[in-house]
Amino acid sequence: MSETVERHEFGAEVGRLLDLVVHALYSEREIFLRELVANAADAVDRRRFEALTNPALALPEAPTLRILPDKAARTITISDAGIGMAKADLVEHLGTIARSGTLAFAKSLAEAPAGDKPSLIGQFGVGFYSAFMVADRVEVTSRRAGTEEAWLWASEGKGDYTLAPAAREEAGTDIVLHMKPDADEFLEPFRLQTIIRKWADHIAIPITVARDGKDEPANEGTALWRKSKSEVTEEQYAEFYRHVAHAFDTPWATLHWRAEGMLDFAALLFIPGMKPFQAVEGDRESRVRLHVRRMFITEEAALLPPWLRFVQGVVDTEDLPLNVSREMLQATPVLARIRKAVTARVLSELKARAKDTEEYARFWENFGPVLKEGIFEDAEHRKDVAALLRFRSSAVEGWTSLADYLSRMKEGQEAIYVLSGDDAAALASSPQLEGFRAKGVEVLLLSDHIDAFWPDRLPDYEGKPIRSVTQGSIDLSKVEGGAPAGEATDVTALLALLQEALKGQASEVRATDRLVDSAVVLAAPQYGPDLQMQRLLRRAGRETGGALPVLEVNPRHPLIAKLAANAVNDPLLAETAGLLLDLARVQDGDVPRDPAAFAKRVAAALALG
Repeated sequence: MSETVERHEFGAEVGRLLDLVVHALYSEREIFLRELVANAADAVDRRRFEALTNPALALPEAPTLRILPDKAARTITISDAGIGMAKADLVEHLGTIARSGTLAFAKSLAEAPAGDKPSLIGQFGVGFYSAFMVADRVEVTSRRAGTEEAWLWASEGKGDYTLAPAAREEAGTDIVLHMKPDADEFLEPFRLQTIIRKWADHIAIPITVARDGKDEPANEGTALWRKSKSEVTEEQYAEFYRHVAHAFDTPWATLHWRAEGMLDFAALLFIPGMKPFQAVEGDRESRVRLHVRRMFITEEAALLPPWLRFVQGVVDTEDLPLNVSREMLQATPVLARIRKAVTARVLSELKARAKDTEEYARFWENFGPVLKEGIFEDAEHRKDVAALLRFRSSAVEGWTSLADYLSRMKEGQEAIYVLSGDDAAALASSPQLEGFRAKGVEVLLLSDHIDAFWPDRLPDYEGKPIRSVTQGSIDLSKVEGGAPAGEATDVTALLALLQEALKGQASEVRATDRLVDSAVVLAAPQYGPDLQMQRLLRRAGRETGGALPVLEVNPRHPLIAKLAANAVNDPLLAETAGLLLDLARVQDGDVPRDPAAFAKRVAAALALG
């Protein structure tokens, strides 16, 4: 057998993570058992699901998770009849860490104060390494369901592991922990039973602990979501959230209810208290778990729309058969009604919690950009989502809603005005706001990438149109107060010359009353993408449909007045026109189309004084 043993080095990430797991991660060593039992339960659930379409993978009649402590041998064996792992699976799952975000998570753990260590890793599968907190050697014998081969993975957690052929009568996995000298307490069956009741009592699969030659039950198997709210403590909710979401924070909101009548389902959902390290933008599908009569079916049932994908948890129904197929999930009207009910319940919770401005701000800073996607892609819920939106503003500190904006609108103001860009702080000082500030007109500052897209799908709110301040010609003359200071110069001739000089670069050159301190500003044509959308399209390497910007000039600015006075006799006007257009681009957060030419123009202008 020794000739067939293969020795492999751990991936570099695993080496660093192992050190953190053993020395810094967990505040309680007993967590190792919860992690290994949770992985075993997932393996059984996966085999049950795969057996729906492949009967050859069917589970034994009454699958259990068996825990066998052996004081004489100083080992603990955890056995399951789950899906098992082939050789390649062992290498992938136990020899490397593929999930992005793990290293960032590990780094934050290393820097966290001792009292703030979470009790859960928060990345699916990584919890296996917690075994090395209590064991100085770990052996995993596994046979993939539907195959005849078994393999033995073994490691002392010191940089490498071995793989060798093995034997196992049935599909599933045995994990053998060779316990450290200071881990004697975990060789006691009663201690193991206590840990299971504390951390894994909700797991539906029976868990047994061998004691005096008998397998004794260790869990009730009562699904937490099937209990009434009065029977569940906040600690139990938080622990279940960490288990189902593979997270380590405390949920911002917990939704637990039972629907009865035309639909019969129980739901336990959580809105996280912080962003996951794996950005929610990476995978746009909802991963709420679907159970049928407590049995896990799939996390790919799309129980919530993509714009609520940050919600975690379980929905358990009586109204579907246990052997439901993927095709049936897509077609059944039962699931469509459940989706509708669950989405409505989450929106109702958000609406209620939005009344607490400070608490809702925590949620919005984590998941606001995701929620905005609902405006863009979900016509049915667009109005509900619009009421939940929050924005930075040119007029008030903190976050504000569209309803609050409407309450502050000036007499004579005809629209809700927005300005999109990459950074809210930069937008707050944009020349685009000068005329609006002079009139006391509030502008909402939109700095998320999705902000370039959704306003087209929400043309108005409560009857007031939503308009980008960079698009078209905006007339604020009906709003009282704040008239531009100084006398306007006649720029008729200058505009005609600038228009000629910028042919092919600007669609129009016109005078504007919406500037105070700046000489020029860009605008987009009335129809087509606004300036921010044009920038995003260019960054993506896509054409903007031939849309050219509008250059607006301030007839009250000294520079424009001087140019107007010498317009006809200025031989450098063409160069000046290009410089004005590039200056407008730069102050709007864009870059000159030809940076080298821009630099030469600036140098020439400085040389002329």
